[in-house]
Amino acid sequence: MGFSIPHLMVVLVIVLLVFGSKRLKNLGADLGGAINHFRKALQEADKTQKPTKHDDDLEHES
Repeated sequence: MGFSIPHLMVVLVIVLLVFGSKRLKNLGADLGGAINHFRKALQEADKTQKPTKHDDDLEHES
């Protein structure tokens, strides 16, 4: 018993009525920006992380 398309449409309409489209647009933009910053931080952390001997061994085994 999952959600079907009509159920999701009803939920979407209710959310739009409660929050309004402008507020949801701002929320979506803020969420997208936060995800983007999180990904950049992960990439920077991977670049600065020093490889260990254990990491080198794993690369050669495959």
